[in-house]
Amino acid sequence: MEGKSFRPADFQPELPVEQIILQETPSSEGVEFDVLFVGCGPASLAGAIKLAQLVKSENERTNGALGNVTIGIVEKSAEVGHHILSGAVINPLPFRELFPELPMHEIPFAGPVQKDKVLFLTEKSAVRLPTPPTMKNHGNYVASLCEVIRWLAAQAQNMGVEIFTGFPVKSLLAKDNTVIGVRTADSGRNRDGSELPNFQPGTDIAATVVVLGEGTRGYLTQTYLKWQNISSPNPQIYALGVKEVWQLKKPLDAVVHTMGWPLDSKTFGGSFFYPLQDNQAAIGLVIGLDYPNASTNVHQLLQELKLHPFFRPYFEGGELLEWGAKTIPEGGFWSLPSRLSGAGVVLTGDAAGFVEVSSLKGVHYAMTSGLLAAKTIFGALKKKDFSAEGLSDYDRAIKESIIVKDLRRRRNMRLAFKSGFWLGGLKAGLSYITHGALFGGRMKVEPDSHAIRHIGPAKPFTPDGKLTFRKLDAVFKSKNATRDNIPSHLLTAKDIDPAVGEFYAHLCPANVYEVVDGKLHINPPNCIDCKATDVLAPRWAPREGGSGPKYTKM
Repeated sequence: MEGKSFRPADFQPELPVEQIILQETPSSEGVEFDVLFVGCGPASLAGAIKLAQLVKSENERTNGALGNVTIGIVEKSAEVGHHILSGAVINPLPFRELFPELPMHEIPFAGPVQKDKVLFLTEKSAVRLPTPPTMKNHGNYVASLCEVIRWLAAQAQNMGVEIFTGFPVKSLLAKDNTVIGVRTADSGRNRDGSELPNFQPGTDIAATVVVLGEGTRGYLTQTYLKWQNISSPNPQIYALGVKEVWQLKKPLDAVVHTMGWPLDSKTFGGSFFYPLQDNQAAIGLVIGLDYPNASTNVHQLLQELKLHPFFRPYFEGGELLEWGAKTIPEGGFWSLPSRLSGAGVVLTGDAAGFVEVSSLKGVHYAMTSGLLAAKTIFGALKKKDFSAEGLSDYDRAIKESIIVKDLRRRRNMRLAFKSGFWLGGLKAGLSYITHGALFGGRMKVEPDSHAIRHIGPAKPFTPDGKLTFRKLDAVFKSKNATRDNIPSHLLTAKDIDPAVGEFYAHLCPANVYEVVDGKLHINPPNCIDCKATDVLAPRWAPREGGSGPKYTKM
């Protein structure tokens, strides 16, 4: 098949809506909350804390008129933060709203951004460029989002929020068009689906309002949107980021972003290099998943990047501490769902697509959406109205927020790069100058899975095990300890052409897919839940709680 082309969507199974949206009443043996947040990320934690603050203040003001409002968070990872990955340079605005009296130094940020640096790379050189206005980070903070999330979780628990880890949600429970709860995934099944001695069926959790904050490429969010026929002007598009945290010998004193090499002019993306505490640093490479070359391998390209003359001196004699990967929603304003709430449900954070690509920011937008969700739900609690109309104040609040204001202003900047690096860069610059007004409004795009892939030979690369690493060695650094006999949570089409299987193998950063004797072989325990293949073909589903990576520094 070398020299030919294919479209990943032609090999992508349908999303099994009827298996995910269940018209069932939660079991009486389950748990019940007034408000349940799905996913323990920045959106859910900000929302849960804000809601708890509002309820506490109202009860103090009215002598307990609202009564005891139960707030819960369910998280699929074994511990809070284990599935959290971001750059991250964070705008502290939502932290100031949540904790107005708290000095910034008491939040576990690595420190304020001291200096920005933007570089254009060729294979052997680095040319410093003027920092684009959207990438100036004065007043922002570098952080390990894992550490920030653990801290936020502690604040939430201090406010009475209950957090349950190891509980992946597999289904939404509904009565007609109203979401009334969730069902978590089973645990203790063998690879063939049979029950092991420690088998535990999923738990039903009833909730008056379910807040979906499950992060990028949300399984429940995708399904809810399809079930309710909620569309967007453009489909959501994604990037894949692979990140490493290193102990350095040479200190890094600036927030660095690069463009150019090792990517070709038809591939959108770039790298980041951020200083952390104790002479540690985070490096990552992010690539749009509409790339045309089927042998593109983001993990390998990150390894090559570290050998560049600019980067190599920092890593010589250093140590790789942690590795991970995650997809990022990049569609921006035109990919936002036309409706972000419904009867008994609200959509927040990355699951809703609140990421602004030109500034490389998403955390504070996610938290802001959580704050707005909390305020809407608080109003609904007082009115006892959790209908679609009762929760629609959330949509209005989002439209008037900094989230939509920023996304609208830069609505065509990522989309401009569909024209390639050079022409796209020119279009993006003009789009910024005109606040997105140039080019007559919306730039139409198609889903990443519809982009044609061209098959050719893969570029050879041999890692040295010191500065550069094989995928399997990298997965070890994610602390992935998923049991070997777990059932597969990845749904693929039948009779995959070996060349398409090789595309999956190049795409997946964790070596989940291999072509052996002309047939696709899947290693589910390797999966780190980045969801890259969910974008481009094999469907991802939640699996047994506590599976996947155990990030602590990401």
